[in-house]
Order: sequence, then structure tokens, then C-alpha cells
Amino acid sequence: MKTFLTRLVAAVSVLLLLACAQAQTAAPPPSKRVVVHAGKLLDVKSGKILADQAIVIEDDKIISVGPPSAAAAAGATLIDLPNATVLPGLIDAHTHITFNPQFGYQTLGISIPREALTGAHNARVTLEAGFTTIRNVGARGYSDVALRDAINAGDVPGPRMLVSGPALSITGGHCDNNLLPFEYHATNEGVADGIENVQHKVREIIKYGADVIKICATGGVLSKGDDPNASQFTLEEMKAIVAEAHRLGRKVAAHAHGAEGVRWASDAGVDSVEHGHLMDDASIATLKKNGTYLVPTLYLVDWQRENAAKANLPEYARKKMEMVSEKGQAAAKKAFQAGVKIGMGTDAAVYPHGLNAHELAVYVRLGMTPLQAIQTATVNDADLLGWSDKVGSIEPGKWADIIAVDGDPLQDITVLQHVRFVMKGGDVVKNEYGK
Repeated sequence: MKTFLTRLVAAVSVLLLLACAQAQTAAPPPSKRVVVHAGKLLDVKSGKILADQAIVIEDDKIISVGPPSAAAAAGATLIDLPNATVLPGLIDAHTHITFNPQFGYQTLGISIPREALTGAHNARVTLEAGFTTIRNVGARGYSDVALRDAINAGDVPGPRMLVSGPALSITGGHCDNNLLPFEYHATNEGVADGIENVQHKVREIIKYGADVIKICATGGVLSKGDDPNASQFTLEEMKAIVAEAHRLGRKVAAHAHGAEGVRWASDAGVDSVEHGHLMDDASIATLKKNGTYLVPTLYLVDWQRENAAKANLPEYARKKMEMVSEKGQAAAKKAFQAGVKIGMGTDAAVYPHGLNAHELAVYVRLGMTPLQAIQTATVNDADLLGWSDKVGSIEPGKWADIIAVDGDPLQDITVLQHVRFVMKGGDVVKNEYGK
């Protein structure tokens, strides 16, 4: 009996060893190959529209772009877009994906878990609008970190996200909670004052998952009791924030409306200034000198004017919105003419998500060519995010993030407001053209 059991154990052991060996030497699953046939393909770097192009994709990356070939198509899934114009997925460098257009005291009734779920909805809407990458600059309770991780895990659909978590603010500043009286002792998570404290806060926000640091360098429009013209962090505090963030491999985006705050933020070394609606000639010259990106967020002015009743801004915010609306687009036009680097960003949540591409039409109205406007949302934003090797153009080695529209966006930029095909990482998200 012992001999039989010994032989049985030996046989089972051999079978297990063989099974393990086969598992270890088994060929990996075959790559998924997709070929997108583009009747017209816009090279966003050169501005050329190339006819009859095949974009060959393996798994989530582009491996070749060129004329169609039988070899490339062999064994691949074909997506035929013969009458469309194909572009890289668009990028929005300034969103608040976990917020909706709700302002003032009504925001106090919204929990952080509810904001995360709001973000899941808005992420889908934004992706289907053709924005395959976003930079989210400001969210409560690290809800944008949770949403980014859920998207990366495949739990919910949405764009690729770089996120800031809570924005840094001085006590009582634009990114603090200024709606409640003293006895509530309400302070937002990103509040810090003084060099030592702002250094600590940068480290803390990175600890909890931030990809980028957002700071509020001046007062804002939707906050109560502050002035968009007034600087908030000191120059020394901002230099400390930037030094700490850059040392830890994170870029810095600075909310700044007023001229002094724009100058200080740029001189402190931030990677981008957001808004800049109250800039003067000296602050524009500083952005140009330092090579700081301006993310101008201009369509919000048009939307607020056209939807004043629907927007339902509190009186304190309405007055400040009128002030920045009067000067914001003129200031941005001067920056365009001066050659300041421009990244496309929308401040989506000040108006409904999904309207992001309307921003580009404002840039064209203020003097950009359609190609220059498209470049702000592709190659420029890719550079700003530090992802030029990953997104921003349709080239071998980059993620297969692709959109398609009817018409020619170089002739009519508004066609980008009606994206009909969206692919993210080789997976079709939206296809109104059929297969």
C-alpha cells in the first residue's frame, strides 16, 4: 500500500511539474491588431491633411501610419472612416471633473462621495466629446484621485487623467471655504500659510496621489470675499511650493487673474498660469520671458453671458464675473499676439461638461489660425503635461487615442464640437459611422 501511495504522489508531482512548465512556456496571448482607415488624417504638427491613411494599432499603441497595405491589414479588425477627418484625441488642461455648474451655498450640501460619482458621469461625457486626456486642477477630498484610479482600472469609462487633489490656498483665499461663519471652523484641505507649511502641504498632497500641484495665486470669481486682482501667496511661498513640487517630480499650475499674481507665479517657476484674465502688458511679457504656459479658459465668459439666468450665480460672483469678462478675452488676445505659449483649458464645471471644444472657437475668433487652436489642445497640452511621448499626435509609439469628425477643422473649427468617433487606447468608445 505504501508503495502504491508513493508512486501515486510521484505521478501527481510529475503532472504538476509538467503543467507548471507548460504554463511558463506557453505563448503569450496574441496582440490585438486594429487598422483605422482614415479618408483624411490631420498631421497636427505640420498642418497637412494626408489622404487615404492606415493607422495600425497593436493593443493600445500605434505602430505605424501610412498608406494602406495588405500585410498591415492581415488578421486585423478594420475600422473604415473613408469620409471623415481623423485627429489625435484632444486634451483639456483645466477641468473640474467632479464638479457641476453649482455655485454658492448650494455647494455645501454636496458630499465628497457624491462628487466622485458626479465625476464618473462627467468623465464619460468628456471622453465622448473627444477629449481623451484631461488635467484636473482642483477637487475635494481627493475625489479626482479616486476617479483617475477607477478609470485606470477599467471600472468606469473616462479620459486619461492627471489630477491635483485639493488646490493649495492661503487662509481665506480663493481655494479656501469662505461660505461659513467662524463657529464652523471650516477650512479646505489645501490651506497652508508660510514657507514651512506650504512645503509640508505639497508633500501631503503628493502622498495622497496627486500628479500635479494646483495653487491659487490670486483671488477668484466664484469665491466669496476675495478680489481677483489681489495676490494671495507671497512670491517666496510660491517659490517654495514650486521648488518642492519640481524636486518631487510634479508640475505646478497656478490659478491667477490679477497682473501681480501672474508675474509672481511665473517668476516663481510655475509651469502654467490658469486664466490670466486681468493681466497687463508687464505680466504678459513675464510669461513670454519665462516660457510659462498660459491656459486662458475663455469660453466660460461667453457661456456665462449667454446663460446668465441659467447660471444662477450669487450676487458676489456675478459682479466679479462681469469684471473678468470685460477684460479677459482682450488680455488673452494680447498674449496670443506676444507669442506666449498657450495650452487649451476650459474650466469645465463653470459651464456644463462636454462643451470643451467650444474653447477652440474663441481662440480662432481672437486671432489664432484653426491649426494653432488645434495645436493648443494637442501638441501644446501634451508638452505642458509632460506627455509628449504619449499623446498629442498620431504617431508610432503613442497611445491610440483617435477622434474623427465630419468636414475640415482647418476650415471650420466648430466641427470639433461634434465629434463622431472616439478611440482611447485602441478601444472604440464612440462610433457614429458604424463599422
